[in-house]
Amino acid sequence: MNFDVLIIGGGASALQCALVLGSAKDKAFAAGKTIGIISHQRASHLQDALFNNVLGIPAKTLGKDILLEGKKQLSTLYPHVQQIESEKVISILTAENGYQITTNYTIHFTKVAILALNYSKPFTIEGLDSFIEPHQGANPVKDRIQLKNKNHLIKDGLYCCGTISGCRSQFAIAAGSGASVATDILTIWNNNTPTKVHDKV
Repeated sequence: MNFDVLIIGGGASALQCALVLGSAKDKAFAAGKTIGIISHQRASHLQDALFNNVLGIPAKTLGKDILLEGKKQLSTLYPHVQQIESEKVISILTAENGYQITTNYTIHFTKVAILALNYSKPFTIEGLDSFIEPHQGANPVKDRIQLKNKNHLIKDGLYCCGTISGCRSQFAIAAGSGASVATDILTIWNNNTPTKVHDKV
């Protein structure tokens, strides 16, 4: 399938990125844009988290519940964002006008690819080996990795967010990183006019 944006990952940064992109659906610059998220990767660290220190999230909220509710929120509010849960990404290769994403089931093409994965080894997606480096914000003893990037941009049309971009494993940081990438893409769609999207009462 062909996408304008395809997000790879199912954690906080991936879902937040998808929510912000999806929320631009009524903007003229986002009309007709195809957005997808492949959320079947290795389990998010969010699965085992218990939150007491995140603004707006009730104390004792479980990370696994945030993941479930996030997917429901995305499908309910922005059903035009295609959620792909039964595929695992094997490789990302440069293609004409974007990237070829090969999964265990099929091949997708996208103009923009966003990697929103965790920072643990091994990193098994082919085609990105030259971008892997030690994580700059994690405890060195943990031996975490990140992808070389500048403000989330790896190279033209290829972004990363969350811990794989060098962010620390803190929920608000990861979610903010995903939102940041989404607004960067919306800005490009909007003729490079700085863009954010908020609904209003």
